[in-house]
Amino acid sequence: MSTFEITRPFLEELEEKIIQADKTAISHLLADLHYGDISALLYETNPEQAKFVIESLEKEDAAEILSDLEEDFRVELVKQFDSTALSSYADFMDSDDAVDMLKEQPIQTREEVIALMRDRQKARHIIHLLPYDEDTAGGLMAKEYIKANINWDVKQCIEEVRRQAEKVDKIYSIYVVNDEGILKGRVSLKKIILSPDHTKIADIYEADIIAIESYLYQEDVAEIMQRYDLEALPVVNVKGKLLGRITIDDIIDVITEQAEYERQVMSGISSDVEEDDDIWKLTKARLPWLIIGMVGGIAGAQFIGLFEQDLILLPAMAFFIPLITATGGNVGIQSSSIIIQSLASKAVLKGAFQRIIKVFSVAIINGIVLSGIVFGANMLLVGDIKLSLVVTCALFFVVILASFTGTITPLVLARFKINPAFASGPFITTANDLLGLAVYFLTARALYALL
Repeated sequence: MSTFEITRPFLEELEEKIIQADKTAISHLLADLHYGDISALLYETNPEQAKFVIESLEKEDAAEILSDLEEDFRVELVKQFDSTALSSYADFMDSDDAVDMLKEQPIQTREEVIALMRDRQKARHIIHLLPYDEDTAGGLMAKEYIKANINWDVKQCIEEVRRQAEKVDKIYSIYVVNDEGILKGRVSLKKIILSPDHTKIADIYEADIIAIESYLYQEDVAEIMQRYDLEALPVVNVKGKLLGRITIDDIIDVITEQAEYERQVMSGISSDVEEDDDIWKLTKARLPWLIIGMVGGIAGAQFIGLFEQDLILLPAMAFFIPLITATGGNVGIQSSSIIIQSLASKAVLKGAFQRIIKVFSVAIINGIVLSGIVFGANMLLVGDIKLSLVVTCALFFVVILASFTGTITPLVLARFKINPAFASGPFITTANDLLGLAVYFLTARALYALL
């Protein structure tokens, strides 16, 4: 299947069919598209147009698209439908996707939709899932899975698999439970197919299985699935009873959200925003860190004023201020990014002493190389050995200090349960600017006194 690309002529044709209220033509126009492509198309329309497109499709296809849409867009779109229409789409959704959609609605709408659903088993699943927080394993899990009793034989298991599989789109594993519903392990389809009919499930199942409790946070769930390369993960309660499963597609969404959030934090954006959010929301998300950066700039300017006499004696020092601050900021961000990556991946960190030794070793090598380059460039371009020594030594000490602060800051923030990503971007850049200027001028003053 080739990748679909949205073009202006295609959008114009779709809009024309919407204006003509030709549902059949719209259905034919979109027939060969993946539901992800149709979702992308809907983002180019307004809620009223998107509603008409949804109504032009088969219920099962429409349910897939509603499940795939981003939350902000779906909230506005779903307002266009009454409870009867929503219930007809919920019948075709996985239980976790239906819960996501219903949690975005008023309580009255939720109750009406659940009451109107024809699939009563799915309605019960939805009622069971609604109380879970959306950022926990319980909020991520779906009730559609296949299970087998440990006391069954293969023949009975196959019959049950056929019955249960009607409502399960993707079968990753068959979970094995006892009479009380306690998860005991899993059995693969391959083993079931290859085993004689009279073979007991107890004799062929794998007891070594990774399961998670329903209260676990979604970040921990994502980390476990990444670490063990899992496509599905069973969810149990505190007593080990099987409640549901989380599939890889749900975790990809979590990982994507995490990456977007970390990127925004490191860029100095204090909340989750999108390009199409309103002006006030975008301003509130960006302005605090810009103010911090501005305050840091004002402080830096005042700080330079403390060394006015040094600049009067040697005005050429001012030319190297951007070099000092930029290098310090870059080194600090590099160091903090490595630590943040380690913290995010739950990597086992070495002892504080070992980490400091390693940081200083890398910083010394980087400092020697960068300082050597700067010294050579200054001698070629300026020819003032005194100035070259000042800038070179100052840069070396700035690299050492910036590496240290870039390493320590995220560790300290993590220790106090603050997102370590705040250690990157505007925060550490502003801090290193001030520290770099202090080191630069103090080094210059000390060296000029000696030389």
